[in-house]
Amino acid sequence: MNMIEVQSSNVVAVGYENGTLAVEFASGSTYEYANVPQQVYEALLAAPSKGRFLRESVYGKYGYRRV
Repeated sequence: MNMIEVQSSNVVAVGYENGTLAVEFASGSTYEYANVPQQVYEALLAAPSKGRFLRESVYGKYGYRRV
C-alpha cells in the first residue's frame, strides 16, 4: 500500500487500498482500519487536523489491527 506523508503532529503518513485505511503515527506504530469508505479517506486527507478527524470519524467506528 502506498503511504502519503501528511502534515500532522501525531500522524506521519496515511494510505488507502481496497477499503483498508493505514495510519502511521509519530510513535512509529502503524494501524490498519477495515471497511473504511473511500470518502472517509479523502476527507482525512483534506482535514486541517488529521488527529481530530481520526478521533471524530474513525476511532471506534471501524475494526482495526496494529501492523
